Amino acid sequence: MKKKLLIAVFACIILLPVAVMASNGGDEPAVGINIGNKAPNIIEEGINGETYDLSQLSGKLVLIDFWASWCSPCRVENPTVVAAYKNFKDKEFKNGKGFTIFSVSLDKNKASWKAAIEKDKLTWPYHVSDLKGWYAKYAMVYRVNSIPANFLIDGNGVILAKNLRGPALEQVLQQLLK
Repeated sequence: MKKKLLIAVFACIILLPVAVMASNGGDEPAVGINIGNKAPNIIEEGINGETYDLSQLSGKLVLIDFWASWCSPCRVENPTVVAAYKNFKDKEFKNGKGFTIFSVSLDKNKASWKAAIEKDKLTWPYHVSDLKGWYAKYAMVYRVNSIPANFLIDGNGVILAKNLRGPALEQVLQQLLK
């Protein structure tokens, strides 16, 4: 009995990934938060009550940026993110046309969040938050346990890099240019 159970468990471990790949045609990456995975979609309310859907940015390189107005390291990093946006928003990439940022705030206070967007000149349109702080739905989905945190996805929504800070963000974007 033990031997049959062991064989069954082993077969599941070996065959489950094969079955998952076959079920999606074998060429679509699995949804997940690791490099090479398709990034989980984010549909969330924006600063002015509008709804933003990450999947609608298909075709562009997107930096999913987790931050908060109260986070000093985030605020120190914001000028680097702004510079990358200005330098690359209209560029052609190997797997994406243009570059944008999808900011996910872990704020609880809407006024503070909005003031930080204005003060730091975060001019891209995609700013979302459920105003639940560390309990934010997408912080949990992406397993974000410290901020700033980010995920760079290509035009197909596949994660290319994670936690690009300082000059690393610009270097990676530069390497991805056509």
